Amino acid sequence: MAIQWFPGHMHLTKKAIGERIKDIDVVIELLDARLPASSANPMLAELTGHKPGLKVLNKQDLADPERTQQWLAHYNALPDTRAIGLDASQTTPARQLVEACHALAPNRGGMAKPMRVLICGIPNVGKSTLINTLAGGRKAKTGDEAGITKLEQRITLADDFYLWDTPGMLWPRIIVAKSGYNLAASGAVGRNAFDDEEVALELLDYVKRHYAKGLAARFKLDLDAATVADMQDEELLDAIGRKRGALLGKGRVNLQKAAEIVMHAFRDGSLGRITLETPEEFAAWLAEGEQLDAERRAKKEARSGKGKRAPAADAGT
Repeated sequence: MAIQWFPGHMHLTKKAIGERIKDIDVVIELLDARLPASSANPMLAELTGHKPGLKVLNKQDLADPERTQQWLAHYNALPDTRAIGLDASQTTPARQLVEACHALAPNRGGMAKPMRVLICGIPNVGKSTLINTLAGGRKAKTGDEAGITKLEQRITLADDFYLWDTPGMLWPRIIVAKSGYNLAASGAVGRNAFDDEEVALELLDYVKRHYAKGLAARFKLDLDAATVADMQDEELLDAIGRKRGALLGKGRVNLQKAAEIVMHAFRDGSLGRITLETPEEFAAWLAEGEQLDAERRAKKEARSGKGKRAPAADAGT
């Protein structure tokens, strides 16, 4: 199943960013440290590619610290880009953003040339929480579901530092299948766009291979890590449902409930500090996705070409 979610207000966000970007000095893209590349919007890169960028790996307290360092090194190696990791609810780390923006645009600052920053990110990545932390108050709406912010907001962080907050935005076609599952597992996709059980099975398939010990401990499976890693995904979801009492009649497991339990444990961090991708893994997923997308477009063009008749030859030739 390909997961796609691009409701109408996201079209408006895309248009607003396109209009605003000409007046912006630095673009902050807030990423989910548990899925840094899957949460990076390729459409945003097209809209803001010529501006200095700050990649902020938010929720790093929920992510695998070793993998967070790999991703920070990956992004810091890119031109005109800086990357930092933080937990948006903590004031001191959040202030690093202001310093990083001045490093990227050293000629901006003061009343004559105030710093103008655009902050973007996927839904439910923590932008509003971060802005409230920076501003020292409740400037932006927050929530634990995708799509809370619907309108662009300008927030003054200092007399010479303006921050524009934009609604969370995905992109019209997610060509990396694994990204769709990771986004859904993180809560960035609306509930009506995916099947909970399918997403939970994909999540378990990855977690059991890389974080089996934590998985066994969280759900008290009474199994060693090697055994958990070797289990079938469906078998593992069933075992978790039984341990957590997600049962229907006659001893059957409520797989919908079990799936919700698994995803909630991932989202709130009780499953442990987990990162669902490495730079190398994502590069492979992206290459595969681009190849499949190119094949899809070629087939579409071939089908459309079949319906067109070749122009008749000139009778005089």
